Amino acid sequence: MCDVNQTEVTEFLLLGFHGLYKYKFLLFILFFFCYLIILAGNLLITVLVSTNHNLSTPMFYFLKHLAVDDIISTTTIVPMMLNAILYDMKEVPVRICIFHLHIVSIFGFSPTILLTIMSYDRYLAICRPMRYNSIMQHHVCFKMVLGSWFLNFAISFEIFFVWQLEICGSNTIDHFFCDFELLFELTTSEPYFLTLVDFVLSIIGSVIPFALILISYLSIFFIIMTRSSTSGLSKVFSTCGSHLTTVCIYYATLIMIYMSPSNDRSSSTNKFLSLLYIVVSPMMNPIIYSLRNQEIRRTLQQMFRKLYGYT
Repeated sequence: MCDVNQTEVTEFLLLGFHGLYKYKFLLFILFFFCYLIILAGNLLITVLVSTNHNLSTPMFYFLKHLAVDDIISTTTIVPMMLNAILYDMKEVPVRICIFHLHIVSIFGFSPTILLTIMSYDRYLAICRPMRYNSIMQHHVCFKMVLGSWFLNFAISFEIFFVWQLEICGSNTIDHFFCDFELLFELTTSEPYFLTLVDFVLSIIGSVIPFALILISYLSIFFIIMTRSSTSGLSKVFSTCGSHLTTVCIYYATLIMIYMSPSNDRSSSTNKFLSLLYIVVSPMMNPIIYSLRNQEIRRTLQQMFRKLYGYT
């Protein structure tokens, strides 16, 4: 229960980029344009993989789900951010904010699990090519993706503990979306158990997948190096380059966020780091795969030729 001199918070006030009020229209246009690129690029990947038989391999199947996740996760946050920028501040009811946190939590860990599955796919393709087709069948890929989504929902169960938190007094969140750590700072409850649960689930959802990705690529490089083949190395970079680049961008962002103590970071630094995984990473993924992947480039060229032929 709240103290006598405190009132229970019923809505949060998101401050957004209140320090850059003079540039709010420029920021709005910039992030809105980035949001359109994210939607267009990931929708293009999804449509291409869904409609072209030459992109029906397991790697592109997983890439399609990664693109869908980028669309959903970005759409969960960016419209709220744009609203906070345009109106300088944004009032959000507590229930809506916690529900928003639940959606963010579900799709927040999804890229790590999908990237892990994709690294395993590359391991089988390069290190176990004779068994690849027998293992990576369509029903197996479907079960992998289904399992990843089930794990995402299981990891996000911690949000149900957030509903039990008491929030009294201050309702200001100096961010452009409902941030988990900042919500902890506002609660008058003892969040030790929830902090422990969040730490354990972060290990399961981020650290373990990263370790599995490292094991997959270390195995790939070890096998290629033992073969002493220059063509083998070029094959690794041609087939794994896009995935490796995506992994590096995504985990570099996570490392910058979690390796630096949150108490030592300013609100501006928190917002900048959040933008890296909310906007930059989903925007870069389609560009990386479009530029580096020959199959996608070839499919795009065929699509444009057909469109040009019809005109």
